[in-house]
Order: sequence, then C-alpha cells, then structure tokens
Amino acid sequence: MVTRQQLIEYMQHEAYRPLTAQELASAFGMESGEDFHVLMKLLNDMEERGDVVRTRTNRYGVPERMNLVVGRLQMKARGYGFVVPETPGEPDVYIPAGELGGAMSGDKVIARVEKTASGARREGRIIRVLERATDRVVGKFTRHRDHAFVTPLDRRFPQDIFIAKDDMGDAHDGYVVVVEITEYPTATRGPAGRVVEVLGHPDEPGVDILGVVRKYKLPEAFPPEVLAAAEAIPLELSAKDYAGRRDLRQEVIVTIDGEDAKDLDDAVHVKRLPNGHYLLGVHIADVGYYVPQGSALDREAFRRGTSVYLVDRVIPMLPPRLSNIICSLNPQVDRLTLSCEMEIDENGGIVRHDIFPSVIRTTERMTYENVRRILEDRDPDVMARYEALVPHFELMKELALILRAKRMRRGAIDFDFAEIKVIVDDLGRPVEIRPRRRTIAEQIIEEFMLAANETVAAHFHWLQVPFIYRIHEEPELDKMLELNEFVHNFGYHIKGLSGKVHPRALQEVLEKARGTREERMIATLMLRSMKHARYAPECVGHFGLAAEYYTHFTSPIRRYPDLVIHRIIREVLTKGIDEARREQLEAFVAEAAVQASEREKVAEEAEREVDQLKMVEYMQERIGEEFDGLISGVTQFGIFVQLENGIEGLIHISYLTDDYYTFLEKQVALVGERTRRVFRLGDPVRVRVIGANKEELTIDFDLVAHLREGTMTFGEQGPVVVYDEDLDPAARRKAEAERAQRARLSRRAKGKRGGRMIPVELPEFVVVDGREVALPVRRHKKRRRPAAVAEELAVPRRRRNARASAAAPARAGKARAGKRRGRR
Repeated sequence: MVTRQQLIEYMQHEAYRPLTAQELASAFGMESGEDFHVLMKLLNDMEERGDVVRTRTNRYGVPERMNLVVGRLQMKARGYGFVVPETPGEPDVYIPAGELGGAMSGDKVIARVEKTASGARREGRIIRVLERATDRVVGKFTRHRDHAFVTPLDRRFPQDIFIAKDDMGDAHDGYVVVVEITEYPTATRGPAGRVVEVLGHPDEPGVDILGVVRKYKLPEAFPPEVLAAAEAIPLELSAKDYAGRRDLRQEVIVTIDGEDAKDLDDAVHVKRLPNGHYLLGVHIADVGYYVPQGSALDREAFRRGTSVYLVDRVIPMLPPRLSNIICSLNPQVDRLTLSCEMEIDENGGIVRHDIFPSVIRTTERMTYENVRRILEDRDPDVMARYEALVPHFELMKELALILRAKRMRRGAIDFDFAEIKVIVDDLGRPVEIRPRRRTIAEQIIEEFMLAANETVAAHFHWLQVPFIYRIHEEPELDKMLELNEFVHNFGYHIKGLSGKVHPRALQEVLEKARGTREERMIATLMLRSMKHARYAPECVGHFGLAAEYYTHFTSPIRRYPDLVIHRIIREVLTKGIDEARREQLEAFVAEAAVQASEREKVAEEAEREVDQLKMVEYMQERIGEEFDGLISGVTQFGIFVQLENGIEGLIHISYLTDDYYTFLEKQVALVGERTRRVFRLGDPVRVRVIGANKEELTIDFDLVAHLREGTMTFGEQGPVVVYDEDLDPAARRKAEAERAQRARLSRRAKGKRGGRMIPVELPEFVVVDGREVALPVRRHKKRRRPAAVAEELAVPRRRRNARASAAAPARAGKARAGKRRGRR
C-alpha cells in the first residue's frame, strides 16, 4: 500500500509530470476497486493539507514543482500581505491587495508565484484557501438603519464585516463585539457575519484587554473534564510518589522569582566541593508525572501551548490547582522534581553532570528584589532576615559571574533590554510605567537555567532519542550586510561578513556601543535582523547563545515543550524506549514543536498589544505634558522617540515646521533641505504629548527642543554631521545663528510659495585639529528674494525643460515678427 511520503517523493522526482489519479494508480499497482478507493482518499487528504495540488485537468503534482507555494498569509494594515512558506528558509511571497482571492490573515493558502523582482523578492497571487484560521473577529459595531458593519480591531483585517438586521443581537452603536463569520470574503464581495458576544463600551474597565483576549483566541476557562482531572490529583504525596526518587530534602534549596509570581517551577542550590569546584543543582517541577501523554490535561496543555502573562491577569497553560499548588515549588513542602546537577570548574566548564528524578523541600521563597538588596545594596535589614542564606547567595553570585564570563568568551549575544513593567489598579487603569533592568538576582537564575538547558540538550542529543530543541538559526547574509551598513554610521563594523558570521562579531559591536546614545537602537535593529528562535525536533544549535545544544527544560508549568521533554526524560531514565515507541515519539515531537512555536508567537503578540494599549491609555491622561527622550527610529514620515519610561511615540514630519526634511535611508537620518538641520538615531529631544489613540495604538508627540543640534553636509567621503556641542563656543554661536537665519528664510519662502524646495545655500566645512568646523554660509553675489529662488527651483528640471521646449516656437515666432518690423 502506498504511503503519503512515497507519493510525495515520487512526484518530486525530476522526471515526473503531473498525472491523473488513474495514471498514479497504474504506476503504483493500485488499479483494483478497493485499492483505487484508498488511493483517492489519500490524494484528497493530501490535497486538503496542501501536500499536493490538483490542476484544472485533474492532474496531481507537488506545489514546488508547479511554481506554487503553500503557507500562511500574513496581512498588513494597508491591505497587502505575505505568504510565509511552510518550508523553513524559503523566501516569502508578496501578495498585492487585489490578488488575495478572498483569503484572510492567518489562512493556510496556495499562492502562485507570478514574478521574481530584484533582490529575489517574489510576488504572486492566492489561488486557493486550504484552511481558514479565523471564524470569529473582534471589532467596533457601527449601526445603520437596517444593517450594520463591524470594523475589526485587528488592523490585519482591512475589510469591515457586514451584519444583517437579524444578526445584530443586543449590540449598541460604538460597542465592542465578537462576530462569527458566516460568509468569507471573495474576490468581489466582503465578509458577512453575526454578533455572538457583546463585550461592552470601549471605555468600560477591562473591555480593552478582554477584546485582546478574544482577538487572539486565548482560552480563559478550562473545560469541565480538564478541571475534573486536576481535582482528582491529591494535594498530599503518597509513598508511591517517592519511589525511585533521590531525596534532596536536606539540601538548602531556594526559589528566586518575581514578587507576584505564583507558579514557581524552578529552584536552585550551590555548594563548594572539596576540590574547589562548584556543585550547581537545578531542580524543576516534575509536571510530566501528573500530566501523562494523551490525557485531558495534556490535550488542553497542547492546545494552549504556553501560559500568557497580561498586565492584570495570567492565562495559564495548566489549571491553577496544578500550576499554583501541586506543581509549584512552594517553601517548606515536599515537591516532586527532575534535577540536573552539574560540577563546574573555576573556568565555568561542566566536568560532570547527573540528571535524575528527585524530591525536594525548598528552604525559602526568595524574590529578585530581596536577593538584589542582599548582593548589591547590602541592606542590613534584609541581610539580617536571611542571615543563614547570605553565604549561599554570595556563592551563587560568584558562580553566575563565572558562567556569564564563559558565555561571553564563546561569543553569546547579550541583549540587555530593560523590561517595561506596566502597573495597573483594580480597574485595570495604568498608574505607573517603568523600565526594569536585570540585576544580579535575575542574572543568577538566567545563568543557572541556561547551564541546565544546555546540559540536558547535549545529554539527550547524544542518546539519540526523540526530543524537542530550542533552535536559533544563523541570520541571512543580506540582513547582516544591511545591519553592517547601518552601524557604519556610528563608526562600528561587523567582522567576518565575507563568510560565516559568528555571534561574537555581533557581541563585539554591542560591547563597543555600550553606554552610548545609539546602544538601544543598534541592539534593536540587530535583534530584528536575526531569525526568530523556535522549537524543532532537530538539534541545530542556538546562534544567539553561541550554543551547540540547547533546549527548554526549566519551565514545564508554563511551556508545553518543557513538559514534553520531562516525560521523555523520565521514560528514558526509568524504562527506556523501544523502536515502536521511538516512532511514536518522533511523530509527536515534530507536531508539538510546530504547535508550540505558533502558540508562543500568538502569546507574544497578545502580551505586546496589551502593553501598548496600557501605554496609550497612560499617555491619554498626560496630553500637553513634556518629557525627555531619545530618537529611537527615523523614517520618511517622521521620528520615533522613546521616553525614559520606555513609551514610544511619533513626531510626524508635518510637525517639523522649520524646514522641509528629506529621509536619508543609509544614514537613517532626516535632513532639512535648506537648514541642513539633522535628526539622527540616539539624539536626545524634549517632546510634548499631543495625542494618544487606543484604536490605532498610536502616541503622537510634538518637538519642543532638539537637545543635540547638528548640521549635515556632503563631501567626497559621504555625509558628515557636525554637532554644536563639538564646536568651540565661538563657532557654536556662529553655527546656531546661521542655522536660525536659514530657518527664517526657509519659513518665509514656504509661507509665500507653499510648494517643495531644494537648498540653494550650503554650509562649508574645514578640518581643524581633526574636527569638522562650520564656516559662514556663502551667499549669491546677486541677492534674490528667497521666495523667487525657491519658486524657480521647486519646478523639477524635467518639467522646466519641457516648459521651455513648449515655449520655444512662440519665442521663435516673436523673434521673426520683430525682425520683420525692423526691416519695415
């Protein structure tokens, strides 16, 4: 009997040409009635999944041999989209707004590649929708006389949804509702639906976050059978639970988490060994012991994939009875764990390790804040309270710094981004937004978890058992070249771009930029230039960590891949895996890796959107207030500014009224066409809040002061920026006066003309002691009114030439008439 894989391999062969079902049956000897029926069922299933494509003449072939791409459609707010292929590494396909074929964002589709533009960009159109990703949409209800429309809150759905009069339910005009799609869009008609839930008025407390929860289909309530399975698990351990486990209850083991954390799934301890080495123990809640594969709890955890942490709530992967009580490593109670103990030398090398089931009793539930007060602040009150544990924390700090130094030596990239913490009150209103940087407490847990993850990944990779790894593939070379061109503007260079880029080269750039104004911008763009980490059954390493082996072992309460590998580890350690079981696990981990990667992406988008919602709401109460910030982005339509609290907003280019500004893409700068005033990444500015829109998730600023004034000119070596602060006082005053004069002329010209102008007066620069110093602006010998000059130069050369050509016959006719008059 033919299998799916055999059919795919047969159709992928170079000699294959699309065949009918009868011809395929003949090729595989399946012409009898029953065999042919089996083949047709297999072909239909494969067609629905997008493995094969059936042509108009009922012939079958694989998509890649027919210039077709199977993937997920990612829509953009402006109406176009991209098909992201299922095959990793294959480039996306751009889909114009008019070629969507009725597909919606998230749908699994087949796209035909129509052309390949420069830079290997592919463009095409969608020819078939294989699987709908969305059946419900959250939006704002707008009622008309006998019908209504719902405008989706998700800007990736650009079409309004038509609602018939009988399908409005209890919705009121302006309310936020959930709509079930009853008719999907086509190439000529928009979608239609019916209201199934009214969330409330947009300004009611909690409606905004509830809208995000519904929009991303985050499952809040657990099904009854899942809650019943959780209730059936006893809270107390029995004798059989301890069987086969190493007893570590006498060790001094602590948890270190955030103040408000309830699902404590990791605990640590460190000891000094007689040979001078360190013994690091990482103990993780043995969630797999309570959640067997295929159970109701497991199926629900697979569906959810991850816990989601929003500003005012947690949507857990497992019921709270498990996540917060039975599996949580609460202090002074016995808990079942999987432990990874590592002996580490003075250079951070792991000389031996052991992985085993265990039972622990944590000594104390510590917070990051208290550990920081002990190790950094040396707070006497906190140190007195935890006097017996202080030596343990000091030893942890010593080991964590050794592990970090080893990681940095091998070239791991360290993005030291401050976490933005949004504090809300009981009604969900934001009362404070503050950045929260990593302290030594967070670094201790981070380094210990990384060491355990790498050790477990390497151990089971060499055992060659089916496993789920956390992988981060190498970045694309063209992305690195673009990044290198960007960092050149700040005097940095990425080494090794002629061949394979090593993460150490990127880390060196971050180290050089540490403490500078451009540090965050370089780190942000570097992060965007790399591929996203994901889960996979193959161990291909982690680029960002410069790790050859890596997995996620340390959070089985909130991440499904961790739960899966916990079950595999215990199965391998207790009874082993035979060949039949190996085949089952290989299929399961491949499916689980894809599902977990997709759910992780959904959770990240939902968390990011809720944070942005609350930031916008926070700034709505501060319209008219002024803040200091740094330019975090420069585009052709304006300047993004990030405030000290992490909030980011836009100064639209129309608000820069002193000149017309041109965007220089390579330099990522806006330059005044007449004044040569320059806005660059990292420049400090002072801004005023002038608008905040929760529907658009936008914050608008107006420029109050540019705190690092500079001027740009262009020489043989490219653009040069001279900042006022780098000049001596006399030259600085002269530069400021000249810029102010040019700004006045520019405003006068704009007021009289109203069009676009190009510069007619450019500053010159000389080098003095290695510095560029501005000289006075050269003036035209024959002074002309600025408006007249700008009016003349505002007309593009091509149009001026065309106008001159058109007027030439008339001028020639006048000249001939003048000559005739002269002769007479």
